Amino acid sequence: MKPDRFQVERELVLSGLTELAGVDEAGRGPLAGPVVAAAVMLPIDWVRVGIPDEFRGLNDSKQLSAVQRDRFFESLKAHPEVRCGSAVIDHWVIDSINILKATHRAMNEALAALRCPVGHALVDGNPVPTLHWPQTALVQGDSRSYSIAAASVLAKVTRDRWMLDADTKWPEYGFAQHKGYPTRAHLAALLKHGPCPIHRRSFAPLRPTDPELFPA
Repeated sequence: MKPDRFQVERELVLSGLTELAGVDEAGRGPLAGPVVAAAVMLPIDWVRVGIPDEFRGLNDSKQLSAVQRDRFFESLKAHPEVRCGSAVIDHWVIDSINILKATHRAMNEALAALRCPVGHALVDGNPVPTLHWPQTALVQGDSRSYSIAAASVLAKVTRDRWMLDADTKWPEYGFAQHKGYPTRAHLAALLKHGPCPIHRRSFAPLRPTDPELFPA
């Protein structure tokens, strides 16, 4: 049986909440580039009657192909009844305040970017102590909630496109392939070339104590 990805939203609506937004992030683990958060408000009628055919199959962005993610991204952004907001927190901010605080800042900024009232947020993963809105945190929420899944796609595609642009500036690192994650090829490029301007200096193995990456 297919999962009911509106179950949580439906329970919240029955409790009297109608201004629901899903929130998710992309880019906590990479060695380079920003962390991106996205917030999406789907029409409340969809919770009651079901998701339209063009969004069937919407799921955790990691479970979708790049082609599927791009298709859902464009459909979400173009739909007149879907509200989308996103926030990009640069690498230097991550190094300054740490990745967890940067991620939580991005979530708050993404919700604010919706520019409409949000009554309740559905957050992927653990509760966010600094979130400015009431929240329900769902472990594996991007595969349990259409609202979070939509935010997952928006955040992932936004960040991937950012890293594709970075690849044109620093092609020697292979950002188009690994998007800044610590793959074997990325680590090899770091050893050969050292860090570029968008690498996160606070992340191992990029800390200044590493003599191979930060020669005297």
